Amino acid sequence: MSQPISSLMQRPVSSVTMEDSVAQVEALLAGRRLSWVPVLEPARGEVAGVISASDLVAFHGQGRDPVATHAWQMCSYKPIVVDVATSLAQVAALMVERSVHHVVVTDGDGIAGVVSSLDFVRTFARSA
Repeated sequence: MSQPISSLMQRPVSSVTMEDSVAQVEALLAGRRLSWVPVLEPARGEVAGVISASDLVAFHGQGRDPVATHAWQMCSYKPIVVDVATSLAQVAALMVERSVHHVVVTDGDGIAGVVSSLDFVRTFARSA
């Protein structure tokens, strides 16, 4: 668990901007077979939040319009963002502490990769 999170992260990373519609987000997730995506602030390209499949289920349960709603109106703000050198143990502890399933990994130039709780499970399953 002392390995860096970069050893576990998934690449390449798909993302959306805060101005994208929820319908566009859903199309991206379906088209690329993803369960979540980082939401970027368009002017600076910084990570503002994330949208997951469970967020979309809740969104539709509220009967909201995916064409008229922007990503910023429904994303989960302040996601965990860590550096590529952060240890797996530190990231796992942060995920448990904040009860989240998704982490964005950066390298100084922007998003380098993403990690979900499923990535940790896959690693554990391979070693078992």
